[in-house]
Amino acid sequence: MRLSIERKPIRINPDPKRVIARFFFNGNNRAKEVIQRVMNISEEIAFSIVSPILQEYSKRHRNITRVLNRHCSKLKPLFVELDIDFDTLTVYRKLLIGSYFTHEYSIESAAFFNPSIVEDPDQTELQEGQRRVIISFRAVGEGHISSITFRRALIDQFNNITVLPAGSYIDEAEIVRNAVYNKKLFLEKAAVTHINIDVLRELEGKLDHHFEYSNLRRIILDSQQLQETDLKKLEYDKVLWLADSYYEIVFSLDTDISDRVIFPISEYERKGIEDARFVQFKHEDDSYIYYATYTAYDGSLIMPKLLQTNDFYNFKIMPLYGAGAQNKNLALFPRKINGKYAMISRIDGYNNYIMYSDKINIWEKPILLQQPRFAWEFIQIGNCGSPIETEHGWIVITHGVGPMRRYVLGASLLQLDDPTIEIGRLTEPLLIPNSDEREGYVPNVLYSCGSLVHNGKLIIPYGVSDSSTAFAEVDMEELINKFKGIC
Repeated sequence: MRLSIERKPIRINPDPKRVIARFFFNGNNRAKEVIQRVMNISEEIAFSIVSPILQEYSKRHRNITRVLNRHCSKLKPLFVELDIDFDTLTVYRKLLIGSYFTHEYSIESAAFFNPSIVEDPDQTELQEGQRRVIISFRAVGEGHISSITFRRALIDQFNNITVLPAGSYIDEAEIVRNAVYNKKLFLEKAAVTHINIDVLRELEGKLDHHFEYSNLRRIILDSQQLQETDLKKLEYDKVLWLADSYYEIVFSLDTDISDRVIFPISEYERKGIEDARFVQFKHEDDSYIYYATYTAYDGSLIMPKLLQTNDFYNFKIMPLYGAGAQNKNLALFPRKINGKYAMISRIDGYNNYIMYSDKINIWEKPILLQQPRFAWEFIQIGNCGSPIETEHGWIVITHGVGPMRRYVLGASLLQLDDPTIEIGRLTEPLLIPNSDEREGYVPNVLYSCGSLVHNGKLIIPYGVSDSSTAFAEVDMEELINKFKGIC
């Protein structure tokens, strides 16, 4: 007998009107021409052009003047080359120049899918049986660029889900680069990204065992000046791109969670941030922190990365290292197991692996955990987010790909003290696309990046053919009994 699955009568749809003002740049020479043209007009004309822009776009963005000023400031090196004193420019001329290098980007206009769900850090002022949650999404906009967006929701004592309205403005975080790099790990990651080996050997001799971004940048710029070809200079740029993959972002405290978007920042993310799997991680002292694994994509290379936050305002981001930190589909267990961090991965693209580590950002020696067994997962099997702990074992929601590239959800049970042992796996899919869910941006696909248990029910948010997000509910006792029947 198949499990009874309740599909919730609620669907979260993308908001194509939600936009963000992005920096737009198409090369030094073209940018210099634009700057020079703006410098050649009078102050009165500059004011007459920028004033209606400020009036119109102040209704669409938080503090549009701050955005335009920030984008103008990014051009300071070009002002030096043009022999223009940036500090003497008037306020309105700076704003006008910034506007020519700004464009709106609708972050959810193309697709909206692959949700994960975690408990909100704020659980105050709730009634008995209620729970406040944060749901993350992969949002896709123009150019098929993915970013991470959020919504807040409330689950009541009857497991009814109410998604709170999204805010009116999108806020892009301030970027902080204050990481201290480990030379050995950094150069190992650089080798994986196929940076010229001679460049890496040179840097190995010049860098300290631990170094800061400013030191690396100074060495890179000095070395680039000695190169005769643009191709060799590009190899040094790639090293800086890798360093840019370590950063912190900070959102304003007056933003709603739905106003915050984590947009690709480093060069190795320029084609998207994919499939964040958030988990509320419990330390041995019973304190909590939130982690998320995600995939950075630059158009050719995939880089697994780790994000951490305590409050969803401040995020620290870094790459993951090691033979196990390859491909997509990494999902962290919500606590240490036998004193070590544990992670499920799909390093070969087809099978599930498990690995352990003393350090959360270094993953070696993956162990084969699961291979496709049933017809609906013959193409590949992977995870749909972090395992869920129960007294009977770890429940892992899986995805399987079968005929006609149909994605379905399954479930497995792993041993609690040794999750390398699979206790049982459902012989039939847990959830398949129904007739109302087959059509969309990518048809015939159900996918999730994380679930949670509330009031004895497993709540699974899932992407509906990459076009929206729906919810399913599974009775935990019934699911556990199903595993017992299989065993």
